[in-house]
Amino acid sequence: MPSDSDDTLPPRGRFTRMRKLAGLSMQVGSEVLKSSAKRLAGGTPELLSRGAAEKLVSTLGELKGAAMKLGQAISMDPDLLTPEVRQVLARLQNQAPAMSYEQVARVVREELGAPPEEAFRDFSREPLAAASLGQVHRAVLPDGRPVAVKVQYPGIAESMAQDLQNVGMVVKTVSMASKLMDGSAYFQEFRDELLLELDYRREAELAKGFARAVAPLKDVYVPEVFSSHSAGRVLTLELLEGLTLKDWVPTGPSNEERFRVSGQLIRATYGPFFGTGEIHADPHPGNFMVMPDGRLGLLDFGSIKRFSPRFVDANQRMFRHATRMESMDVLGLSRDVGFTTELPDAEAEALIREILHIAGRPMRTTPYDYATCEISRDLRNHFARNAPRFLKIKPPAEAVMFFRSTGGLVQNLRLLGARGDFRGVFLEVAALLG
Repeated sequence: MPSDSDDTLPPRGRFTRMRKLAGLSMQVGSEVLKSSAKRLAGGTPELLSRGAAEKLVSTLGELKGAAMKLGQAISMDPDLLTPEVRQVLARLQNQAPAMSYEQVARVVREELGAPPEEAFRDFSREPLAAASLGQVHRAVLPDGRPVAVKVQYPGIAESMAQDLQNVGMVVKTVSMASKLMDGSAYFQEFRDELLLELDYRREAELAKGFARAVAPLKDVYVPEVFSSHSAGRVLTLELLEGLTLKDWVPTGPSNEERFRVSGQLIRATYGPFFGTGEIHADPHPGNFMVMPDGRLGLLDFGSIKRFSPRFVDANQRMFRHATRMESMDVLGLSRDVGFTTELPDAEAEALIREILHIAGRPMRTTPYDYATCEISRDLRNHFARNAPRFLKIKPPAEAVMFFRSTGGLVQNLRLLGARGDFRGVFLEVAALLG
């Protein structure tokens, strides 16, 4: 039986991981500098070459954990990367380098008390998918039901903590240097949520709760959890058949099909949030599956975020005003959400109102074309132009995961690139609020 030094496992040791990331940063940083020089010279900028992207995938895929999650987020932004490079980085979404079957068997035996061959009627030696914290294997329960078994990488908890400790040092240093740049509360929120994802028993309970949250949405589905074959580092779920978004889009679905799936994604994001105060906060395209019967299957529930009633209520009121195209007290609602500001009221109100104006385009325009959507780019430019002033506007810490989810939703809708009556979809969601 291999030891934990098996080279298919994420490298351990805080300084080992820091050294690998530092080397990667030098290469990627060089690429970005070249891109900037090319932009200044009037050429066509390319943030990363294919070679640098391959290096990024290789290193982040090897490191897994928090580092790999960062790569997944980068791969979703169409404004930063060429289609060719984005296709390379998309492999981080569920095709990371796999750990050996011997390691998988060891974890299953330690967690379930029996090796895979005894715990299951059948267990595939080859992974169905491999991602940031664990990999998934197709299996069959003793009663004949097909399942997907997620097995956590040995040592990933330690590696995740080390990565976050490295990042935490940077955040702490910046925060000490300037009160305006203090991001410690946001980092703590993100850190806590990532570390919680390591507990598969917790994920099992979150999946059960999220299934209840999406139950009113008949075309959105959460797989059943099998607690008898789940533990702290092994999670067994009903096997969903279909294609993940990243694999479905290249099959060439019609605009009608892409619009239908887009509507499902919007409802799957805002329905549970407004209904039970929960949101799926890891929205990369590998976590959504287009099923043969037309339903949208959801995957990976470790990052389900539950929000305070105050946060949900204020966002409900803001959403209702936006869909009805009514005037609203932007600053008052923002404060109700939990925002604080050190700017004059009129100045803060104007900055926040522009964010809502940009983000709300699909709620006002019919039809809206997500293939040419520039929401992410325009928001990025708005923040860049007003960076010193935005440092004086502080969202609540819990907003970090909300922005992660809704920002990912926009990127997924851009990936689908459908054109249609999205205002009508958002009005359907608003109707659920009463």
